[in-house]
Amino acid sequence: MADVLAIVLAGGEGKRLMPLTADRAKPAVPFGGNYRLIDFVLSNLVNGGFLKIVVLTQYKSHSLDRHITQTWRMSTLLGNYVTPVPAQQRLGPRWFAGSADAIYQNLNLIDDERPKYVIVFGADHIYRMDPRQMLQQHIESGVGLTIAAVRQPLSQADQFGVIETESEGPDAGRRISRFREKPKDAIGLPDAPDQVYASMGNYIFTTRALVDAVTRDAMTPESKHDVGGNLVPMFVDKGDAQVYDFTQNVVPGSTERDHAYWRDVGTLDSFYDANMDLISVHPVFNMYNYDWPILSIYDPMPAAKIVRGDEGQEGQARGSMVSPGAIISGSCVSDSVIFPRVQVRSGANVSASVVMDDVVVERGADVRRAILDKGVIVAPGAQLGIDHEYDRARGYTVSESGIVVVGKGQRVTP
Repeated sequence: MADVLAIVLAGGEGKRLMPLTADRAKPAVPFGGNYRLIDFVLSNLVNGGFLKIVVLTQYKSHSLDRHITQTWRMSTLLGNYVTPVPAQQRLGPRWFAGSADAIYQNLNLIDDERPKYVIVFGADHIYRMDPRQMLQQHIESGVGLTIAAVRQPLSQADQFGVIETESEGPDAGRRISRFREKPKDAIGLPDAPDQVYASMGNYIFTTRALVDAVTRDAMTPESKHDVGGNLVPMFVDKGDAQVYDFTQNVVPGSTERDHAYWRDVGTLDSFYDANMDLISVHPVFNMYNYDWPILSIYDPMPAAKIVRGDEGQEGQARGSMVSPGAIISGSCVSDSVIFPRVQVRSGANVSASVVMDDVVVERGADVRRAILDKGVIVAPGAQLGIDHEYDRARGYTVSESGIVVVGKGQRVTP
């Protein structure tokens, strides 16, 4: 769409995902076998026909920049592009001070395209969404800002930015009356008292309103220069912000089970849970929706191989996703997500785990409820996820719910 520019905010450090973010930006973290987190927002935009996309990066962005450059190639003949834009210090020797400042420092991108509307989406959530429907509501409403919101339990309101709407008037239920970060005394929705609107971090701005807002914000020394914390209240205070209810979004090919699925993978536990959502018989999030595909790059690899081991024992994969290039040889994999080129060797057991690219689980090793980052080697006979105190003593991270996480390239010894 020629009158729309999409900006993806991908500078997140992702401290709560350590050690997965020790060597990469949060949006570059691998997910679900063949993907990275950023592939979800880019797929939603591209499937919706928004083909002019800039990705603002900052923190440890090399692998993210490389992924975007190698994967997300558009037809330059038609003027389409997905391009990473690192922090350039265009306005002086300083990095982005926040998401609003990132937009302000890159107003030249908006000036170059002169769009009527600017889509500003986050880069690190797992979901499917047709953004055309949100844009249509935004245009019809005439407001300066529309915020996508997902319904969440009232009991979890203190984990989100919560949107409250006008209860009376022609825009009741849509016009935003208040936006609060992680309130302890949130009010339920009129049609669902046990639910609240939680901001998804997805915004659509009318261009002139956005430019005015980020310019004003830049002139405010006490501001934290954050879209949610600073720009949104500006629009709310003048009655110029509206909510878009994500449950109204209809994605081609979606099922009743995965309709309006959205997960913030900001912690190790939520990242693990989102991967586990992929592997049930009727998955909570269906990766096999070819009407609205999640796109990424696929290296030329042979199909996954599940074979007998050298002593004749059967290789098994039960209740799992197994990516191309993986070899399960005389071993057992259950309830797990196996990424490309993983090797699980004779007599080994991997259960309820997320195993990333090029991991080798050697003979007789036992891995349970773990996340293994790229290139990890689990030595013969080693155990992981069985004794958490022993896992911590060896320097591995153990999440609140007991998921053991091994960082990139480490060796797990007995």
